[in-house]
Amino acid sequence: MKSAWFILSALIAGMLLGIGVEIVSPSAGTASLPFIEPIGTLWLNALKMTIVPLIVALLITGITATADAARAGKLAGRAVMTFLGAIFLSGLMTLVLLPLLLRLFPLSAGAAAALRDGLGGTAEAGPSPTFADFLLSLIPTNPIAAAAETAILPLIVFTTIFAFAITRISPVHRATLSGLFSALGEAMLVVITWVLALAPIGVFALGYALAVKAGVAAFGGLVHYVLMLSAIGISITILGLLLAWLVVGVPLPRFFRAMVPTFAVAISTQSSLASLPAMLKASHDLGVDPKKADVVLPLAVAIFRFTSPAMNLAVVVYVAWLFGIQLTPWEMAVGLAVAMAAALSSVSLPGSISFVTSIAPIAVSMGVPVAPLGLLVAVETFPDIFRTLGNVVGDVAATKFAADEIEDDPPSGEAP
Repeated sequence: MKSAWFILSALIAGMLLGIGVEIVSPSAGTASLPFIEPIGTLWLNALKMTIVPLIVALLITGITATADAARAGKLAGRAVMTFLGAIFLSGLMTLVLLPLLLRLFPLSAGAAAALRDGLGGTAEAGPSPTFADFLLSLIPTNPIAAAAETAILPLIVFTTIFAFAITRISPVHRATLSGLFSALGEAMLVVITWVLALAPIGVFALGYALAVKAGVAAFGGLVHYVLMLSAIGISITILGLLLAWLVVGVPLPRFFRAMVPTFAVAISTQSSLASLPAMLKASHDLGVDPKKADVVLPLAVAIFRFTSPAMNLAVVVYVAWLFGIQLTPWEMAVGLAVAMAAALSSVSLPGSISFVTSIAPIAVSMGVPVAPLGLLVAVETFPDIFRTLGNVVGDVAATKFAADEIEDDPPSGEAP
């Protein structure tokens, strides 16, 4: 959390300095851009260089871990299927709700133009792909070339097939390959940690350039973005509560009372992992067998991100709307699939890292610019609160749902 606040402070400081220079001497602000803006661009390029190897490593380890969990028993298998259904609903909600919110509460034309100009100007949209184009893009003829060209969708398709193939080979070879990609993922996380350690410098430079180009209107644009993302976060939390009531069958007052301590921990730490002890207590209060909760809840914290597809797609859809990119149904379907894969692969990553590794592949697969993520990560502090709240609601509700329908295995020698 300290790192997130440092990054946010750097953004505000850079923007205030840029606005001040622009007010005092517009010519000085323009003249300073060639010296300061490349610093932010260089940091952004360093961030982007980690995306392809990291998403491959995390996707393979996430799928193999999920498959192993599903084979661990009926309870774990039901939990995994519950997680998959929940994240599908999560992403689908954003694709329906956010365009509606943007029509009801649009950003002013001046602020939108200023923010768009500061984030990279206009984006040229290519021709809308047909269904045949969509099908042909699924299978890469050369996975290495797909990685080199940052063709994320075919790369993810190949990686997914490869990951499931790993789950079907002998345990010795499976452990070897899983260990290899696990080590690759850990190494790339070290690299991205180094890059993010320089985030205050890079974000300061990007914020300064944004303010010089866009002026005070840029602040209004960022506030609008935060409000839209927070609205999606609140909506997905409400969706989780409704699922707990209508699907799981827990009355809302009872569920809410059990979750109050968990909500307090989630808001203060913004961490599902730190909220695990409180979630175990909440599950017990809701009548979940502690033995079952001890299986499902840690699994949920490890591979289940209820809010990730909704929030990650919201970022991409917002950027597409800001740049005037019309998303086709096929692009939305691709984005939802990639968002679900990214949600399963962002295993126990800090928020600033998962923001980049989860959202960049979605943006690339949908033809949306990636560059704005370098600035938007700085204001993720506020929407991240709702990410955590929604995640803990989803974790406990999914645990209750998975545990209620699975009977305990009978003792050996007794008839079921």
